[in-house]
Amino acid sequence: MQPHVTPLGRARSIALVSLFMASFMELLDATIVNVALPDIERALGAQNAQLQWMVASYTLALAVGLITGSRLGDIYGRKKIFIIGLVAFTAASVLCGAAMNPEMLIASRALQGFASAAMIPQVLSSLQVMYKPSERAGALAGFSALAGVAAVSGPILGAILTDADLFGWGWRTIFFVNVPVGVFAVFCAWKFVPESVAPVRHKLDLSGAVVLAAGMLAVLYPLTVGREDNWPLWTYISMGFGLLVLVGFVLLQRRAEHRGKEPLVAVSLFRNRPFAAGIAMMFLFFIPMNGFFLIQTLFLQLGLEYPILKAGLTMIPFSIMVPVLAGVSAAILARKIGRVVLQLGPLVVAIGFVVLIFTVQGIGGTVTPWHLIAGLALSGAGFGMVVAPVGIFVLSEVPAKFAGSASGLFNTTSQLAGALGVAIVGTVFFNGLETSTAHSQAGVFIEGFTFTMWLMAAGMVLASIAASFLPRWASEADIADQDSPVLAPSV
Repeated sequence: MQPHVTPLGRARSIALVSLFMASFMELLDATIVNVALPDIERALGAQNAQLQWMVASYTLALAVGLITGSRLGDIYGRKKIFIIGLVAFTAASVLCGAAMNPEMLIASRALQGFASAAMIPQVLSSLQVMYKPSERAGALAGFSALAGVAAVSGPILGAILTDADLFGWGWRTIFFVNVPVGVFAVFCAWKFVPESVAPVRHKLDLSGAVVLAAGMLAVLYPLTVGREDNWPLWTYISMGFGLLVLVGFVLLQRRAEHRGKEPLVAVSLFRNRPFAAGIAMMFLFFIPMNGFFLIQTLFLQLGLEYPILKAGLTMIPFSIMVPVLAGVSAAILARKIGRVVLQLGPLVVAIGFVVLIFTVQGIGGTVTPWHLIAGLALSGAGFGMVVAPVGIFVLSEVPAKFAGSASGLFNTTSQLAGALGVAIVGTVFFNGLETSTAHSQAGVFIEGFTFTMWLMAAGMVLASIAASFLPRWASEADIADQDSPVLAPSV
């Protein structure tokens, strides 16, 4: 391995800006499209299932590509793979903005997801190369803060850009804005980000990634489109086939591990009860959470007929509470009450959901953003309580030799849960709209929204129960010593 040259001073600062800009774009694009979905639906004539796939295709592609993307950087050079991913992400953004039909937008969003999978794993790996251990805390804190801001500001920024209608682009602006940012980030990365590879040469498991993608697609596609086609026989056959493929994936991964190869997923990790419980808790938490981000914007804009900017600004209480409680939970609560913070967080979200349910049912179609403040603030607080410390507890008892695999699986889980959340919650929500007996548009959406929110609140209670199987105490040092960085769970 050739020694890398670590940039210092101004050069390192510019390199850091490049890495942060790429991260901000990726985290922003995970949620920015949600608030523009009603405008996209009208412009492209999209069906409900296609709206779900505009969100899910991105997270699914990111999920199945994350571990492979990380290993590509380790093998071929993190700077090289980062720039390739950044160029591909910028090009995919142009394709998204230029989409002439729903199918083109869905495919372009998937390309964005695969590009992100190549780009994002290199960010934290490059930070570890650029900064000495004694200097690393500030850079990682900056990354965490940026992740929090980007994740919760997506709907607000998306509403502002769409409403501004720059150059008459409307919703397309949310994608075209990535182009100047991406070009500038590529230029800075090319000149200032240092090249590095992993000291231990990892192997790729491309076949594992393909099998995982095929299994997930076979389950998610019919789950998303089946309702509009009245659930024909092929949808059940496809979901059954997908489940069999996923079982086969687990068996193949276990066989590869037993033979001493490097699988995409180290199945033996699930013998560690805290880790297995943590993965279950993440699925139970992020499925309803990501579903909420989808249905709330549809409810506000299509059900209550809020203008897009009003709908985006309605989420401000949620957006404010997330970083506040994330900071408090990671710095104070995780040390004072241990895993209890992860048991309380989902319950606080559930309470927030219930408050929203009773608020909407009690006031009806005349509900205003002021009426929703309490429910949204509680939901944001609960989300913040979980999203910051969850990785510390889930990975705290993982043996050091499995640290890289565990971190990769942790990051992949949050993305897969996001794709499942959009598919499952979206399907339940749209089915509720179709079966509603209400006589007004607002009434129909209120019935669909509240029914779905009850189910999501129940999912949060289950997430709280799963969190009780995590280690009682964990510290940041447990994670700091591991050899693979943990990315912030996507929202």
